[in-house]
Amino acid sequence: MQVGSRTLIMNPASGSGDHAEFARQKARGKGFAVWETEGEGDGYRLGQRAAEEDVSEVAVCGGDGTINEVLRGLAAADHLDDVTLDVIPAGTANLLAGTLGIRDVRHGFELTDKGEIRSVDVGTADGEPFVVSCIAGFPADASTSASTDLKRRLGTLAFVVSGIQQAVEFDGLDLRVDLHGAGRSDTWEGSAVTILVGNARRFIEEGGQADMENGLFDVAVVEDVPAGNLAMEAATHRLLGEGTDSVHHFQAAQVTVSSDEPITFSRDGEIAEHDRVTMFARPQALDLRVGPDYEPDP
Repeated sequence: MQVGSRTLIMNPASGSGDHAEFARQKARGKGFAVWETEGEGDGYRLGQRAAEEDVSEVAVCGGDGTINEVLRGLAAADHLDDVTLDVIPAGTANLLAGTLGIRDVRHGFELTDKGEIRSVDVGTADGEPFVVSCIAGFPADASTSASTDLKRRLGTLAFVVSGIQQAVEFDGLDLRVDLHGAGRSDTWEGSAVTILVGNARRFIEEGGQADMENGLFDVAVVEDVPAGNLAMEAATHRLLGEGTDSVHHFQAAQVTVSSDEPITFSRDGEIAEHDRVTMFARPQALDLRVGPDYEPDP
């Protein structure tokens, strides 16, 4: 492997699993070495290997979880600042790709030659990186309960189905949230059904893309909503709308979430439990290629 080379890290089992052969051929035709994952944790190890071999351009073909594994490996080897990331979306939800304006596998490969390179923020949760979001509460539980089989059969609808099931059963979280940045400090304390910390995503009003280049998280805390009402609000897109009294919105560069009991967090699809976690926004810490529909200042 030569210094400065291009490498594709692919999860052949992501999504429907029908992208692998096409991705291999396109990658090799564009001068990428092809490394494939075979199980959990391989993306992390291959990210570390890319750093050890001083790869300057890493394409990741898979879902948001695979991308997060590779990012963790690159970050652990202190290589984030020295690499350009290409996103080749082959997962179920493909949230990061959607934010970046990357439509599908074919489009992702087209952008490896002509896509604009932007420097975007990277979040860290107790030192572990995330690019899309870090969430706790019933959405995180829903992401763990949506089985692989359900996701393959229903696609993104699997998360909606699991989310409604979890909303009905979810008991809520007793949280303290300390926020700093944007010229102010805030504290929120109480019982919440979810906290959503977005880097690439914002959750209030219509939702959608957050500003990935301003050094701030978009944070939403939802409190005191009965589970049945929560499912109905979410289904009618009113839950995080403007004027909803139970939703609290903040922007912050540092967020600390603490509780007396361990809480399940979903960090770009990777699951971890914390009773206290501090998240920092690292301004413009990663170079990645974007599509023409990406909005630097949404």
